[in-house]
Amino acid sequence: MKEDLRKVYEAVDMDSARAAKNELLSKYSAKAAKAMDLLDEAFDDITAVLSLPLRYRKRLRTTNGIERLNQEIRRRERVIRIFPNEASAIRLMGALLIEQDEKWSTGRKYFEMDVYYDSIDQPQEPHQHVA
Repeated sequence: MKEDLRKVYEAVDMDSARAAKNELLSKYSAKAAKAMDLLDEAFDDITAVLSLPLRYRKRLRTTNGIERLNQEIRRRERVIRIFPNEASAIRLMGALLIEQDEKWSTGRKYFEMDVYYDSIDQPQEPHQHVA
């Protein structure tokens, strides 16, 4: 099931995502009815990233950026070990977020917004929900 589900997540366009979803539903609806109902219900949310330029999809489809930030918080928290109060923990997280913002603003850009804006200006096929 994992490989079949991956086809939905890694689809390059809505048509191939729908085809993969329909194949998955027909294959597993008897074995995993609740999971297939959930997939059918959440399909539009899962495939929302397909409206973005191809080069940004993986960055926004995954939680890698959030996981990396959480790792950095944990790394620094291990050095401090005990926070005297809640405000000190919030200050640490705020400092890390400011540092991350500075990296993204001044260093290698995470996203080139011009590419995104160009993709919005180009006509795309409308997303249609197929029941």
